[in-house]
Amino acid sequence: MLLALAGVTGVGKSYYKEKIVELLGFKKVNTIRTRAIRTGEKEGKTGLFMTSEEIDSLEKEDKIAYRFSVFGGEYAYLSDEINSSDNMVFEMHYTTIDDWKKIKPNIKTIYIVPTNIEFAIQNTINRNLPKNKEIERLLEIQEQYNTFITDKDLQSKFDFIVYNNFDKKSEDEILNIVKDLMIKD
Repeated sequence: MLLALAGVTGVGKSYYKEKIVELLGFKKVNTIRTRAIRTGEKEGKTGLFMTSEEIDSLEKEDKIAYRFSVFGGEYAYLSDEINSSDNMVFEMHYTTIDDWKKIKPNIKTIYIVPTNIEFAIQNTINRNLPKNKEIERLLEIQEQYNTFITDKDLQSKFDFIVYNNFDKKSEDEILNIVKDLMIKD
């Protein structure tokens, strides 16, 4: 199964991805990024960090399943991981949902909404991003949140919508959804 978690920056996608790996035995899909490694990130653990030219090379070898640009950087995913028979989990930017449904029609998706957007904002501020990136992400949180909350068509594209209150109840809800998907898969 390929499972994608989506939601605004700071909503807990990385946290839940790690919990799904730790508690349910999923493997992580490595997100390839062209940006510089941030403090605390590790090559191969946080994702893969490459140049555009390195991604071009992999793409020519037909090793890239999907490539897109957002936040002023490029992102890509390896075909081997996306097409794996293992249970795989990754974080998906919400604007790519239609592309992913074409690439992997049986993809399972969970959109995570912050019960209180201030939690997501504070989590983003706590990342100590460069000021221009922080401002960009904070603006994107508001834009994405407002778009998602009001766009019923966009909401209908996701298999599940979960409100994250950053507590045990929210965590249990997400883990139980994934456990149910594993039984059905």
